[in-house]
Amino acid sequence: MKTGIATALVALLIACIAAACGSSAMPQTAAEGTTTAAASTDTAPAGNVDVTLDSPHRGGTMKLVWNGFGSSIDPGIDYDGNWTLLRLTNDGLVAWKRVAGQDGNTLVPNIATEIPTPTDDGRVYTFTLRPGVAFSTGAEVKPSDFKATIERQFKLPGPVSSFYANILGGDACSASPKAGKKCTLDEGIVADDAAMTLTFNLKDPDPDFLQKLALPFAYVLPAATPGKETGTTPLPATGPYMFESYKPGESAVLVRNPHFTQWSRDAQPNGYPDRIELNLAISPNEGTTQVANGDADWLYDQIPADRLGEVSGKYPDRIAVNSNPQVYHMVLNATTPPFDKVEVRQAINYATDRNAIVQLWGGPKLAQVTCQILPPDFPSYEPYCPWTKDGGTTWAAPDMEKAKQLVDASGTKGQKVVIITTPDEVTTAVSLYFVSLLKQLGYDASTKTLQSGVEYTFVQDSRNKAQMSMSYWYPDYPAPADFLDIVVGCGGYHENSTANPNLSMFCDPAIDAKTKAAEQLQLTDPAQAAAQWTEIDKLTTDAAPWVPLFVASKLDFVSARVGNYQYNPSVVGGFMFEQAWVQ
Repeated sequence: MKTGIATALVALLIACIAAACGSSAMPQTAAEGTTTAAASTDTAPAGNVDVTLDSPHRGGTMKLVWNGFGSSIDPGIDYDGNWTLLRLTNDGLVAWKRVAGQDGNTLVPNIATEIPTPTDDGRVYTFTLRPGVAFSTGAEVKPSDFKATIERQFKLPGPVSSFYANILGGDACSASPKAGKKCTLDEGIVADDAAMTLTFNLKDPDPDFLQKLALPFAYVLPAATPGKETGTTPLPATGPYMFESYKPGESAVLVRNPHFTQWSRDAQPNGYPDRIELNLAISPNEGTTQVANGDADWLYDQIPADRLGEVSGKYPDRIAVNSNPQVYHMVLNATTPPFDKVEVRQAINYATDRNAIVQLWGGPKLAQVTCQILPPDFPSYEPYCPWTKDGGTTWAAPDMEKAKQLVDASGTKGQKVVIITTPDEVTTAVSLYFVSLLKQLGYDASTKTLQSGVEYTFVQDSRNKAQMSMSYWYPDYPAPADFLDIVVGCGGYHENSTANPNLSMFCDPAIDAKTKAAEQLQLTDPAQAAAQWTEIDKLTTDAAPWVPLFVASKLDFVSARVGNYQYNPSVVGGFMFEQAWVQ
């Protein structure tokens, strides 16, 4: 993609999309006995042709195009995009409600019979499991399977174990790779298979613990699952579907799980298609053509910007635009020169023309400028922007003069900066923009390109000292700590480790103390805690571990074969294609 994409024409094309689609533009048709939210009037705008097909029915094959599919289908390790599928194959104790609209952010019991009230001042959670839930092997799910699943997290590479380190014994398991491989949580997790109960004992109260148990990392696997990444090998499933095959960069196929019987419509409903096929080998441009022609049913990836006008003009009733709490940003490694100096990090923030970046993404209807850590409409969000010229709460323009003053004060001019990027057009275009910007500020800047499935793994390894990269954060769960502690705080940074969801490696002891205080207060005074989280957001934004760029909307393009389009806003949500039917 050329940088010249930032034109009035692109804005016009996007405006066309907005007029045709609005938000969740495609009407939804309620399927009797299958969905409780599909008929809601607030999710079915009028004035569009009904492409949902009139008759709900099971069967057929849903064909998906997904160029950016992640590198693993192991629920214990995937952290690069495959949650959309893993929610169909595996289950945890709790889940976000599988309905359209904001109710989709509500926690409901899944394999647990109910959501327990914690005891011992928030340190003890006891669950009772549903009897008769089976893996795709036919074996019944037991509490001991859940215990082994969490223990397995500490044996796997990557950042996941940090979510569960607060379980008694978890800190010892996190101490070293050797300790993780020998990890047992006998004190922290008590599994009683006879009584079908599972008790978690926490070191400290955690107001977000239930949210963490809803993540795919806590999806149950058989106790005998190897303590190493299985990668491309399908693991036993509990959901309505299971993986038949997975060939990286080529294809993935989901088929019905013969041992699945719906136990909760809210948590894990049965699906409509009998088979879900993913083509992983074609570009977003070719994928767009396939969906338009009916050779594929859904494009996971973004429609190329130069085709937005064409698609919105020809197929206005097959496009939906949905808002997401997904913050795109440039990561600045706070442990590596020159970004170990706060003046440099702040300088890049002042110098960045965020409007130009939004245009590279496709225009203001698909991306909204932001300059702080928390996204709009997220808990504790309050508009804040210290980086705009002439001040204000929202971003208006860059301040290159201020940026150059800060660089001069830092004494870092002339240092080398390598931006880690991926081959896709937009990421490349944004990275090249920052190369040009850094050169204007006096740095020796260049890019290093890694494949999408490799780039995140490389950047999150603190030993690689990746200086700068484009990333995004879609919250693991809807709570301020998931941004402010996990992704830009001490809770997500581990020195000399691969386990770093905090790609900036930023950890400020003073801010961390405020974070811990807010987490404790959240258990007793949520309103006061919310105000403290707002303050922490501002303090962290000022420290500039990121260059926040924009909050992206999710654009879905579906074929004319698709009925019952519904969008779930939860972190493992999106277009619920398994709840759609196909001709």
